[in-house]
Amino acid sequence: MNTDPVVEVDGLVKSFGRTRALDGLSLRVGRGEVAGFLGPNGAGKSTTIRVLLGLVHPDAGTVRVFGADPVRDAVAIHRRLAYVPGDVALWPRLTGGECIDLLLGMRGVTVSADRRSELLDRFRLDPTRRVSTYSKGNRQKVVLVAAFAAPVDLLVLDEPTSGLDPVMETVFADCVREAVDTGSSVLLSSHILSEVEKLCDSVTIVRDGATVEAGALSRLRRMTRLRVSAEIGATGTPVGDGIDDLQVEAGPGGRRRISFLADRTRIAAIVAGLDALDVTDLTVTPPSLEELFLRYYGGAPAQESL
Repeated sequence: MNTDPVVEVDGLVKSFGRTRALDGLSLRVGRGEVAGFLGPNGAGKSTTIRVLLGLVHPDAGTVRVFGADPVRDAVAIHRRLAYVPGDVALWPRLTGGECIDLLLGMRGVTVSADRRSELLDRFRLDPTRRVSTYSKGNRQKVVLVAAFAAPVDLLVLDEPTSGLDPVMETVFADCVREAVDTGSSVLLSSHILSEVEKLCDSVTIVRDGATVEAGALSRLRRMTRLRVSAEIGATGTPVGDGIDDLQVEAGPGGRRRISFLADRTRIAAIVAGLDALDVTDLTVTPPSLEELFLRYYGGAPAQESL
């Protein structure tokens, strides 16, 4: 079994004039995994994706897609991947169905009528209407149907659910899982942290053109603190090492509701110490991807294309 990564980027550097868009960025997408790619506007994600697609030449570093060079071997690479941008530009005089057929033809693949109809139904897309009459969400559905219609080795998804409503986001998530089940690997760039958390096996966080954190999502979660919430009696508060951001609110019957962050390595001792505070309700919540993200950015996640 070939365990080489589908995408491997190391020390990637790219400047546009005096602006350095990428400054030693590293990225890896393993076979059969969904890899999240996160960072705010200007972090370098879109430039990285353009490099992977062979649209931009890097100044330094190594880039391999299926073990090949994205520029020199662009034709062979593009036959094995499907790309979905967040800002879709299609042929306005064509119908949605004609655009889907054209996009599939450019990849050199043939799709059964049943598979095409199934995806059109799932995404609730009328293929007979001209693209000029479509909303942003419907234009997005066109490229999603084309991407998922035929099996590929790699899906490159850059803000793929832009313009979709929550129901269609769920359909999209189902299609990603189905693609992985059939052997696809996925690079998912998204500003919707819950989407990444739900779908991704690994995450790469970038800032100012460089990778600041990367690894399996389960491992990255273990690096952050747990949120503990409890209902306790009228007196006493938790004390000890490993407690931070303690918040206390009045509760029913003179009791109190407390919430704090706890170091994972100290959680057993901290919870044991709560026993003396007359605890009647206790919740321990694992860290979210948003908390991990904010660890590096210190503010609310951007709501545009990250």
